[in-house]
Amino acid sequence: MADNTFLPTQITPMQQMISSCTGALLTSVFVTPLDVVKIRLQAQQGAHSCFLRCNGFVEELCCLLHAPPRLPTHLTGTMDAFVKITRAEGMASLWSGLPPTLLMAVPSTVVYFTVYDQIRGGLMRRRRTAPSPPLWLPVLAGGTARAISATLISPLELVRTKMQSQKLSYFAVWCAVREEVRGEAGVRALWRGLGPTIARDVPFSCVYWLSYEWLKADRPTPSFLFSFCAGATSGTVAALLTLPFDVVKTHRQIALGAPSQRAVSTLSLMKNLYQTSGYKALFAGGVPRVVKVAPACAIMISTYEYGKRFFHCRNTARADPTRQQ
Repeated sequence: MADNTFLPTQITPMQQMISSCTGALLTSVFVTPLDVVKIRLQAQQGAHSCFLRCNGFVEELCCLLHAPPRLPTHLTGTMDAFVKITRAEGMASLWSGLPPTLLMAVPSTVVYFTVYDQIRGGLMRRRRTAPSPPLWLPVLAGGTARAISATLISPLELVRTKMQSQKLSYFAVWCAVREEVRGEAGVRALWRGLGPTIARDVPFSCVYWLSYEWLKADRPTPSFLFSFCAGATSGTVAALLTLPFDVVKTHRQIALGAPSQRAVSTLSLMKNLYQTSGYKALFAGGVPRVVKVAPACAIMISTYEYGKRFFHCRNTARADPTRQQ
């Protein structure tokens, strides 16, 4: 069946940005508590501690980090984490890291969805006579788009993960980031964890877009409900398959400021987690990740598709006033 989905050329770049940003903002507010729980569950699997060093403030920050923790040392599951974090740190702590998350959402989503639609639309125009888009097309477009957006947003992702791994102030995180940049790694320290992030996000995007485009193959103009369900299904499959890389990414980023964690490869960290805590360590935070990713993908893609359809109809009506919408 010919693919009749809306191409990027049928709506303006600004309209495409509005469609993607609306979904990104709604998704970020909804899933941040789930992200906090997932990161806390993953962080407790590691044997290392997080250290913050800042010239002139070493003693104060060390006292903060080595004081008796307000949060119980062990979280047994998703609901247990919600209850203990809320009781120990307050409800607001579930939205820790939300500002950098929102700051990440807009540019990341704009780049991601714009690049995906541009690549996919360009390849579709080249294959105008083809009966249907090949399976490799959404895989290539999704993987490329994610690699570009992940690289651009990696520094903000690092700050957000560090803030969510513990109850830390912006000042404490800034000290850790500044000290790390002044070290041997230099500015490259801001891209700590990019390797496992790419290893997690590129396959995730490939699986996600392949699943989503396959599910909507017979629905060139999917409804909001269909996009919501298809997005949730595709996101769940992709999240489960890439969970070990998500765990590794979390450990690499929360190790900011810990000398003992430098120059550890993704494979070595995976092996170490497996040897110290078993295979369960590689799948830590699986439930909150799926619970987070499924609705996030559902909200994002359904809002995006609805926005594109809305602007497409609006542009068509303006171009042809006699056409009834």
